[in-house]
Amino acid sequence: MNPSTNTPVRKAVFPVAGLGTRFLPATKASPKEMLPVVDKPLIQYAVEEAYAAGIRHMIFVTGRSKRAIEDHFDTAYELENELEAAGKNALLELVRSVQPSDMDCAFVRQPRSLGLGHAVLCAEPLVGNEPFAVLLADDLMVGPPDGEPVLAQMVQAFRQQGRSMLAVQEVPADQVNRYGIVAGEPAGGPLMRLQRIIEKPSPESAPSRMGVAGRYILTPAIFSEIRNQPKGAGGEIQLTDAIARLMAHEAVYAFQYAGKRYDCGSKEGFLEATVELALQHPEVGSAFRAYLQTLAL
Repeated sequence: MNPSTNTPVRKAVFPVAGLGTRFLPATKASPKEMLPVVDKPLIQYAVEEAYAAGIRHMIFVTGRSKRAIEDHFDTAYELENELEAAGKNALLELVRSVQPSDMDCAFVRQPRSLGLGHAVLCAEPLVGNEPFAVLLADDLMVGPPDGEPVLAQMVQAFRQQGRSMLAVQEVPADQVNRYGIVAGEPAGGPLMRLQRIIEKPSPESAPSRMGVAGRYILTPAIFSEIRNQPKGAGGEIQLTDAIARLMAHEAVYAFQYAGKRYDCGSKEGFLEATVELALQHPEVGSAFRAYLQTLAL
């Protein structure tokens, strides 16, 4: 029997080994995933989304100069002791909430930048033979007001299908060359059974305008596809290519999620996320909104 059938999604993989060149010089010595949106780094938003989906095992695929990510999810004894001694209990609980007591973090190195598919393959020894989620911290995903976070929506759908699925959204025609683009047939509700997936096609050759966002739930069969595939676009081992090969052996679905994606891999998307999440922030939202209204835009 397929090991993904009726198996809960217990593990999440976070590929965080990229260089973040679009944010230089800010990312020269600091990981792009540690860039803060209001008061939390991008990677923490992604981890909190996985945690809200019921996942407790977080696997980070890191590279050189990414030590700050490990430190962020480690215990900060000196800081906690000083906050406790000063009676700053609210701040103490805030620091401790970064890694809840029932959450496990593991770190594995990606020794060379060989693409997203290769990064996912680096996590195989820690994932094992079970389904797992992949979250790209560059994509800050926010669920609808009073609704489920995006990965939680996908986990619920996976309980029914037990097959790999990709989060997708409709993108402008002039931006399809920035995404993996999918086409398929409706499979009920927000699901579409994939028939084609192409990495960054030209607008003329794109089979649709449905672009893959940075959330995946994958069955362990993906590992053998990655391991046996040649290098693709940019000389990298593309996850998109492995998913296309997986479709020959088992069904793969696209999931049109409810919510909003901020492309925080771009400066424009990062600024949009900062402004919109600041407006929603319980501590600074009202004052920030009043400030924005004073600007001559």
